[in-house]
Amino acid sequence: MRRFVLDTSVFTNPHVSAQFGDQPVQVMETFLRLALESQAEFYMPLSVYEELGTMRDLQPMGADFETVVWVRSPRRFTLTIPSDVLYEFIDEVRSRIARGLRIAEEHTKRAGAASDMPPELITHLRERYREAMRRGLVDSREDVDAVLLAMELDAELVSADEGMRKLANRMGIKLLTAGYLRRVMENLTERTPPPPQGG
Repeated sequence: MRRFVLDTSVFTNPHVSAQFGDQPVQVMETFLRLALESQAEFYMPLSVYEELGTMRDLQPMGADFETVVWVRSPRRFTLTIPSDVLYEFIDEVRSRIARGLRIAEEHTKRAGAASDMPPELITHLRERYREAMRRGLVDSREDVDAVLLAMELDAELVSADEGMRKLANRMGIKLLTAGYLRRVMENLTERTPPPPQGG
């Protein structure tokens, strides 16, 4: 049986969630229906589930969601992470800090040349700094929990988050492109043998 660890992006990223519907409630209902019909197990770390709850109202469907999605955290104290992953992460963070500083220096020089600092300059600085510091980098406990749970369960990670996918790939964790999840679920449903006929 295939196992999937889900990230919030399945339900909140418009490019991914659109495969299940146009409205958040429809997205959740379609996912839940397909999950019940498919021969697969779905998991979500508690931290990710709580994060999803801050983005979507889960109250009306919470029991249905928890019926088909196992909510559990990875066993952090028993997992072993290869040291190379940690060293690569440190190198990546240092590189990003240096890039962020260069961007800040560049904008400071531009601001010094301007008699009045235009608000667009600050906005541009924030956008470039955020891009340099966060894109493609695991930067939250929720992201780490999902990657670690996928590793622990030998499950497929389903996320549109570039940083999570990059880390999971480095760690040898199976990945499923988030935009393909609905079709994969449908394929798993189609392959389910029909129940035996009574007689």
